Amino acid sequence: MELFLLQSLFFLLLLLPLLLYLFFHQDAAKTPITHGLKSYPILGYLPHYIRNRHRFLEWSTEILICSPTHTMGFKTAALVGGVITANPLNVEHMLKTNFGNYPKGKLSISMLEDFLGHGIFNSDGEQWRRQRKAASFEFNKRSLRNFVVETVQFEIVERLLPLLRSAQEKDEIVDLQGVLERFGFDNICNVAFGEDPGCLTSGDADMKFMKAFGEAQNLVMDRFMSPIKVAWRIKKILNIGSERRLRELFSVIHNYSAKIIRAREQKAIKHKNDLLSRFAFNGEHNEESLRDVVTNFILAGRETTSSALTWFFWIISTRPDVADKIVQEVKSIRASNQDSSVTTFSYEDLGEMHYLHAAISESLRLYPPVAMDTQSCGGDDTMPDGTFVGKGWFVSYSAYAMARVEAIWGKDCNEYKPERWLEDGVFKPVSPFRYPVFHAGPRMCLGKEMAYIQMKSIVACVLERFKISVVGKEGTPEHILSLTLRMKGGLPVKVMKTEE
Repeated sequence: MELFLLQSLFFLLLLLPLLLYLFFHQDAAKTPITHGLKSYPILGYLPHYIRNRHRFLEWSTEILICSPTHTMGFKTAALVGGVITANPLNVEHMLKTNFGNYPKGKLSISMLEDFLGHGIFNSDGEQWRRQRKAASFEFNKRSLRNFVVETVQFEIVERLLPLLRSAQEKDEIVDLQGVLERFGFDNICNVAFGEDPGCLTSGDADMKFMKAFGEAQNLVMDRFMSPIKVAWRIKKILNIGSERRLRELFSVIHNYSAKIIRAREQKAIKHKNDLLSRFAFNGEHNEESLRDVVTNFILAGRETTSSALTWFFWIISTRPDVADKIVQEVKSIRASNQDSSVTTFSYEDLGEMHYLHAAISESLRLYPPVAMDTQSCGGDDTMPDGTFVGKGWFVSYSAYAMARVEAIWGKDCNEYKPERWLEDGVFKPVSPFRYPVFHAGPRMCLGKEMAYIQMKSIVACVLERFKISVVGKEGTPEHILSLTLRMKGGLPVKVMKTEE
């Protein structure tokens, strides 16, 4: 009890000057934001941040849209400075042109180290280059692509469609976000580790790990969102609050990852298609680094596609015209197939679905799974728009805000419009620096093709058979800004059979 009181007193003393300042300057802090933020003596922009921390994504987007350069920079005494941008020229500068000056950085890596270790998403320099080279080699193999297609097809035919059919027959409400997360987890475990947790066939299979993984993401994000970056370290040392809970969650996550690695070793399987076997076979990884491989791939494979599809199905529920066009395209390709008994679609079939590709890409534009991505600045620099960036500052680009900038996407930027991606009915990609949903430059997402295979397969097979009706969500659903953009409260839906 005495220790708790001492800890509480410590944090009160730490925050007292800030609390007093905010208390006596409440009216001033409400000054309307136009093209910039009012800077306060000593505290700089910190009062604005604290007041809007609960709606940080919307707040920062509002500022970036109003800014003439679509960039905001800030520096507060004794705290790390930073820049957030929605300017494609700045994005290209940091992710490609001056890539070497914008690594993940020690601060960012330290905040994720006990979660992701030094895996490909949380490493810099030679350590990152070595992993990137190995991963790039594997991802470019046709055998892996074929394995992904087969795995997705199995999960759809044997699990997803029967689950939705059962819900339709029983007139049950289903949390589609939860279903998609379980699908993503089954799929990535099969593709990456050769393990089949079977979460879609048994609701409680490996659920302890999945819940721990989701909660850990939210609590780790709190480290990034804290106005006092050292606070999480202090709590970790004292083993209190969210850091105490994170220690418990990381134990669950790492034990699960270690179990997967031991299972591969016991089976002594070599030359298998799964990524873990491929990485383990090259002999450059010990158990700890393989554990990092497992955790990083689960984050990439489970969280991003499930987030993307959750928002997509919500949008489609409000746009029956788009759903009808997708179904027409799917039926057209189905009619051209000689074998009508096949339930899913081949890689070549998916490649012909240009409208579906556009519909998913447009949903990703408005609701990117990774809404903001952060690097650090290695040395003093000036962005193409003239924004100064100091050494050690964090630098973020907001894919979420970029989708809402008229200068990038036109006056209809806030509209969901798949046609913006089509030219004479054929999908036309845009610059990744204008559309950094899959990152860009040397760190461009290697799993982009895998993600589209999974998303297009799911959407084509589901909309061909079912109509998805959202229950109890009025207006735009609230989001949870975690490491990925998740929908608050899930996505409750009713599944109805389509008319023949």
